[in-house]
Parts: sequence; structure tokens; C-alpha cells
Amino acid sequence: MHPYRTHNCGALRGEHAGTQVRISGWVHRIRDHGNLLFIDLRDMYGMSQCVIDSSSELFKEVEGLRVESVITVTGEVLKRSDDTINKTLPTGEVEVSMAAMEVEGPAQVLPMQVAGESDVGEDIRLRYRFLDLRREKLRDNILLRSRVISSIRQRMIDQDFVEFQTPILTASSPEGARDYLVPSRHHPGQFYALPQAPQQFKQLLMVSGFDRYFQIAPCFRDEDARADRSPGEFYQLDFEMAFVTQEDVFEAIEPVLEGVFNEFSNGKTVTKAPFPKIAYADSMQKYGCDKPDLRNPIEMVDATETFRGSGFKVFAGMIERDDKVRVYAIPAKTGGSRAFCDRMNSWAQGEGQPGLGYIFFRDGEGAGPIAKNIGQDRAAALRDELGLADGDAIFFAAGDPAEFSSFAAAARNKVGEDLDLCEKGTFKFCWIVDYPMYEMDKETGKLEFSHNPFSMPQGGMEALETMDPLDILAYQYDIVCNGIELSSGAIRNHRADIMLKAFDMAGYGPEVVEEKFGGMLNAFRYGAPPHGGSAPGIDRIVMMLADEPNIREVIAFPMNQQAQDLLMGAPGHADEDQLKELHLKVVMPKVIKTSDGSSQEKNSEN
Repeated sequence: MHPYRTHNCGALRGEHAGTQVRISGWVHRIRDHGNLLFIDLRDMYGMSQCVIDSSSELFKEVEGLRVESVITVTGEVLKRSDDTINKTLPTGEVEVSMAAMEVEGPAQVLPMQVAGESDVGEDIRLRYRFLDLRREKLRDNILLRSRVISSIRQRMIDQDFVEFQTPILTASSPEGARDYLVPSRHHPGQFYALPQAPQQFKQLLMVSGFDRYFQIAPCFRDEDARADRSPGEFYQLDFEMAFVTQEDVFEAIEPVLEGVFNEFSNGKTVTKAPFPKIAYADSMQKYGCDKPDLRNPIEMVDATETFRGSGFKVFAGMIERDDKVRVYAIPAKTGGSRAFCDRMNSWAQGEGQPGLGYIFFRDGEGAGPIAKNIGQDRAAALRDELGLADGDAIFFAAGDPAEFSSFAAAARNKVGEDLDLCEKGTFKFCWIVDYPMYEMDKETGKLEFSHNPFSMPQGGMEALETMDPLDILAYQYDIVCNGIELSSGAIRNHRADIMLKAFDMAGYGPEVVEEKFGGMLNAFRYGAPPHGGSAPGIDRIVMMLADEPNIREVIAFPMNQQAQDLLMGAPGHADEDQLKELHLKVVMPKVIKTSDGSSQEKNSEN
């Protein structure tokens, strides 16, 4: 007999009754019934009940066990009586009569409970993550992650994508986030960077003649944590294709996403390919953001002309003074009561706004101060345009869309949620396309890349040379599901001359481009195919499929919100020998008080 197990803890069934078995696992729960002691023994495959009678010589030893101790049990499988069968467990028809027991790993008093759903603070959970991972829900999330990745990998291979591994130690490049730097021992004063993404390497593989690349790629960015973003590192399905258009990229990845979500959605419906495509400008106007949750049916409408020259002087005056001002109408079916409108107005004030204008409809007319000021004809025309009726309402956001769009998006979400308008039990996918190539920094007045500096501008060199930079669109796209961005992607700029021109317009001279992207730029000079790709986030995909609100619930060993690994004690201090070997000196910030009582950081050497 094997020294640890003949069966796992989830394998025993009625047909095993009368056989001698050996199982090993963690003591999940101990139940003392006087003359009988029951132990639920757990491993990753399931749970089996073990039983021992007080007459056994082992009874005292078993009675002294602590939960979460690791033990090996040898004994006979017994059929349970009908009234003691546990129908909630696959092993519930049988139990193991304990003839022998070996304690493999005794457990101390636990800092947190594993059995049950007791509420435990996040710091404790992360510090004792090895215990947290024994809990059923988190364990299932991690196993789900493994199955999702396996499914994705196979679906990519089935489409003739080839899996690669790209370097982890590489060069720093300005890709929109802070790099993690690694000092070089052999090259004093020089640093490697951990890759924010395998962007340049996957493009180089296309230049090298490989046609379809993919990788379950680790990416490293020194960013703050969010509910849907882990600080430090994350994983993505990174893929690239040669000789493709934007539509080719969509057609390749849509079956993968649709298939994976259907496979693991637990009955939720999934958008069928081809996914809807929404231009960036339309998304900003209809939804107030480029990550629309299409489960919410509300689409905002530009109602600026309704208010131009109207009796509602607040909006009319804004429109007259500034050509940038727009008025967006947010339709609210079933929201047509003064009580709901007042609640929305109070909510807006809590969001730092002066309020939220509204019209609600009853007895065939618009009601409220705005309807009174613009008149019933304009109110009725707007009602008909939005397909509303008595019992419905309209809310309004006005100003420069660049400044109020995020508030308008939040108001749209609030209305949809509070009125229970949002579709449930579904994953709604869409593509956001036609992103602007450039944007203007309001503070510096400097032209900047709006999305991805490696994208091909629509119109190529001619667009860069003849169009207003702010009117140039790029072959850039995002895949969005239920209001969460899963991926950014693009058809890449594969021409050295176009790349130099595009960067020059954003203030990066040829010497900067040569220094930062010389490897890729030089490769383009030796024959580069048109190519493009994307990189859906693995962590976010699993988070959605597991129906978890926080991304840390689907990562085995996550950092906390301060980018600390409480289990391993990272980041930590380097000792003097390590620093000397790397030719480094630590300069710590020193907090000093200024004359006005505020605090400032000043560097001081240590």
C-alpha cells in the first residue's frame, strides 16, 4: 500500500465499501459525538468523513488533533446508513473507519479560520495566504484560473498561433507607466527594466517571419492598485499576427473570448461574434466613456440644440458663450417621479456637482423647472426623440464634454442601476475603435499620443503630413466586456519613416526614437510586414468569470494595495554587501515641516 494514499479524499464511493484504503489530507473539521469522533479530511479533490470509536487505542491521539493538521488515515470503507448519508458530498455515501493514523504535519493555533466563511481582514489573509488558499472559494477561483488559461492556450493553438517566451530583463521604454528597474552588476550605473508588455519583442517576431505569435505573458508596471488592476504585475494573452487588417484581428480573437466565456459562464449568455463595434467618439457621446457597460440600455443624446436660445438661461447662456459646450440628455425610463429626480439631484451634489437638471413626464406634459423654462413644445420633441412617455424622465449634463463626460457616465450608470434597467446574467462584449492618434495636454499644451505610440495612423504618412493632428485617427481598438476593458490593441506602425514622423509630432526627435526603440526601428528597415494584435488581460477575464469584484481574489499570491507582499516581506531592504556589489547607494526621503505647517520630502543619503 502506498505510504500516503491509495485514493484522494474526493474519490471514495459506495462501490469501495469493504475495502482497505489510505487517504491523506488536512483536518477540516472535528465533530465529537461522545463515543464517536468524526473527522472531515480534505485535500484539493474533495472531502471524506473518517470515524473512530472511543474504544480504539487511537482515540486519545485523534481527539487531540488540531484542525488543519495534515494526517494519513488507514482503514476500511464503510457504507453509511440511509439516514446518515450526506447528499451534498460526492463521498457522502461512505466513511472510513480509522484503524491507523499518522500525523504528517501538526498545525498550531490558526491565525484565521479555514472552514466556513468567517470574515477575515485582508492583511491577515495576505500574510497567511497559504491558509487563505485552502478556503473553498479562493481555491476554486485559482483552479478556475488554471482551466481558463488552459482553454485559452488550446484555442490559440487550434488557430495556428505559436507560443513564445520573450525576455523578462529588457530595456526601459516610455510605454505609459513606470518601469520596474533592475540594476546591472556587470555594468555599473546601468539598469534593466522588467517589461510593461512584450510589445517590441512580439513585433520583432513578426519582422522575423513568424506569422502568428501568442504568449500568456507576465507584465510589470509600477502602478497603483485598483479593484480591477493588481499593482506590480499581471498576466495577459499577448498575441500578434502578420499580414492582417483590423478585421482579421477581431475575427481571430472573438471566437477565443466567446468560447472561453461560454465554457465558464455558468449559464450566463455571451455576446455572439462578431462583436458590436463602436467608434470612440460615439462611445464618449452615448455613454460618457470608452468602456461602456452595454448591459445598461441607456444611451445619452446630444440635446444642445434643444437648449440653444431657449428660456432655460443656465444652459442657453453656456452654449452661447462657448462653442465647446454641449448638453447631454440621459433618458430614464420609469424614473419619472419627483422623488427619484430629487434623489438623483442629491446624488449629483454628493459627487461634487451643483446638481442634476431633469424633466419628468406626467399627464402628457413635461414637469419640473427645466420643462417650464424651455416650454412644452421643446420638452415634447425631446421626449419623442428619446422614445419616452408618462412615468419617464430625462436628466441633463452640460459643459465641455472633456470635463463632464466622466460625471455623465456615472449618472448613466446610477440611473440604470437604481431603476433596475440593466440586463442581468449576461456578458456583453463590444469593440471600441477609431481612437484619436493624438491628444493635447491641457496643462502643457503639448501634443501627446492618446493611446499607443506604436499604432499605424489611419491614412499613413499622408495623414501625418496633411491633417490636423487632433483629427488623425489610429488603427487602435479596445475590447470591453460589461464596462471592463479587457484589452487594448492596434494595427502596428511597421514603417520606419512613418514611425519617426509620428514620434516627431509628439515631440520625440529621431535621436530619442533611435535610443529608446532602436532595435525595433532598425528591424523595420530590413523588411517588416503589416501586423497587429492585442492582449486581453487574464486576471480580468478570470475575475469576471468568477464573479469577483476584486482582482486579488483570482491571483494566488497578490500584493496589497500598497504593492507589498505581506507573505514574503517584499519589498525589503538590501544589505550593504548587495548594494556595494551593485554600485548603489540608498537615498531616503526625509520629511520636513515647512513654515506653513505642511510636509515636504527632501532626499538624504543613508
